[in-house]
Order: sequence, then structure tokens, then C-alpha cells
Amino acid sequence: MMLGTDVSDLSTTAATAAAQGLSIVVPLYNEAAGLAFLHQRLGGLAKTLRQRYGLGCEVVYVDDGSADATLDIARGLNADGLDVQVVSLSRNFGKEAALMAGLDHARLGAVLFMDGDGQHPPALVEQLVNHWIEGGFDVVYTAKAHRDNESLPRRIAVHGFYALINWGARQKIPADAGDFRLLSPRAAAALRQLPERNRFFKGLASWIGFRQIRVDYEPAARAHGVTSFSPGQLVGLSIEGLTSFSVAPLRFASLLGVLLATGAFLFGLSILWETWLSGKSVPGYPSLVVGLMTIGGVQLIMIGIVGEYIGKILSELKARPIYFVAEHSVKRVEQETSIGERTAAE
Repeated sequence: MMLGTDVSDLSTTAATAAAQGLSIVVPLYNEAAGLAFLHQRLGGLAKTLRQRYGLGCEVVYVDDGSADATLDIARGLNADGLDVQVVSLSRNFGKEAALMAGLDHARLGAVLFMDGDGQHPPALVEQLVNHWIEGGFDVVYTAKAHRDNESLPRRIAVHGFYALINWGARQKIPADAGDFRLLSPRAAAALRQLPERNRFFKGLASWIGFRQIRVDYEPAARAHGVTSFSPGQLVGLSIEGLTSFSVAPLRFASLLGVLLATGAFLFGLSILWETWLSGKSVPGYPSLVVGLMTIGGVQLIMIGIVGEYIGKILSELKARPIYFVAEHSVKRVEQETSIGERTAAE
């Protein structure tokens, strides 16, 4: 029985990569204000990639339960230079589910993921494609060049997150890497094979291996609005990523338990030593209360950590679908061209 997956038949070279095509997956959540402009830029990008590499493109817009006119605008976008898919989810399932929905519906070989808020510049896509076609890399991921514009607490929190999630991990997750990345056909096929429902895209895209390269960039300012992630949601997302991809919190809890047990043992020895020397018992009420509160607090933290993992196990056992598609439409460049030709002939 084969316990792995062979994707070697999907390997590409500079001569064969262009024939595979590129699917651009864009998850959308309340992006009505800037969607038309983004689509115009993607259309220009697709024409450039076709001229330079002979690379056919499509864009897969995944509406993740938007409350504004995002879906209506997406329905009306023209297939100008690239095919257009619009996948509307039945509700807001979260960005990880939207990314998976886009990956599942991508019809071409390579897959590029980018946000719909304008912070991932389409102009950089040409560089990512070049690393894939000319450089032979399977995963081309982007990362923030610096975090100088962020507050010190946020930078410390981000550094701590990556330090914890990479603690003891065989495959490290690159620090400051985002979802803006390109996967070759075999890397995309490998990512589709991962069955877990609690997904952490950044971690999984690193875990699959293959040849990977980092591209630093400066995120552009948001084209409109403000971020929908509050500090509380970011903390929740960090916990979700940690417990979905890493056992570091469990290791941390175990290490903390060992340290407390060692400290308690040494403290007990010091009490016995002082009792033997002086013949008097050490007054213990304050130390007893502090010790009980410390141990009780640590136990509750450990129970909470274990509970997070049990919740993940329960979610996997239920095996619920990651998302439901309420609406799916496809517009192809060839169809629009033929319609235009028939109209002119009539």
C-alpha cells in the first residue's frame, strides 16, 4: 500500500510550464469598492504574461459571504484577457476555507493566491511567474521586507508566534511570509492531497516541500477601507494556526509542568533542610496559597491547551465539509469573442 502521493508527472520545465496555465485565486470579503479596479489590473497582467511567456490565465474570485455588493460586481466582470470564475460561498467560512475553495476550482496548472484589498501588487506577479518558469521553483512565496511601520508590541507578538510555531518543527514556516504566493502544478496538486479540515495555509504550503524561494516586497496601502481583522481576531487566528499545525503549545505546557515540579521539589528540599538545621517548621500559609494558586492556574492553562487540540480532533472526526458553494459561474475569453463576432455579423 502506497502511503504517499506521486506528483512527479506534473513536473514542469521552462519549455512546458507555459502550457500549464495559471489560475489566480482571489478571496473576497466586502471588497466591492476596489474589485473593478483590481480586475482591470489583473486583465492587463494576464495580457503581459501571455505576450511574454505564452501563459494562459484565469482568475477565480471566491466571495466569502460578503455583506456588500461584492458578489454583484463580480458577476458583472468581463473576461477581458483572462477567464473569470466566480465562486460564491453559502456564508462566511473564513479565509482559509476561501483559499481552499479557490484551489479546488482552479482549472489550470499553477495557482497564485493573492488578496483582493490591493495590498498584493499585481506587478509583482510577473516576478513570481519568472521564478517558476525560468527558475524552476515550485513554491514562490512573498514576505514583508520589514515591519518598521508596525508597533513594537505587534512586532514582538509576531516574532513570538513564529518562534513558538517553529519550535521543534522539522519544516520551518518562514517568518513574515503571507498568503501571496505561487504554487507550481505539482505543488498545487500536493496541497490538494492534504485532508485536514483545520487548515493553516502558510504552514501547509511550507510543509509540502519542493523547491521554494522567498521574495521580499513592500505591501501597498489598502485600496479602500480598513482591515476587517481586530486584535482579538488576530489572536484567535494565531491560536488557530498554532493548534492546527504545531504541537509546540503542548510541548510548552509539558516543559512548564516539568519546571514547576522541579521548583516545587527544590522548595520542599529547602524546607526540610531548614527544619533539620533549626528544628522549626517554616511558616507556610503565604507560600502555600501562592503555590496552590500557581499550580492551579498552570493546570487550567494546560487543560485549555489540551481542550483546543481535542476540539480539533472532534472537528476532524465530524468530517464536515470545509465550505459550501451557493453559486458558481464561468466566463471564458473565447466565448465572449465568439459572441462579439456573431453580434457583428448580425
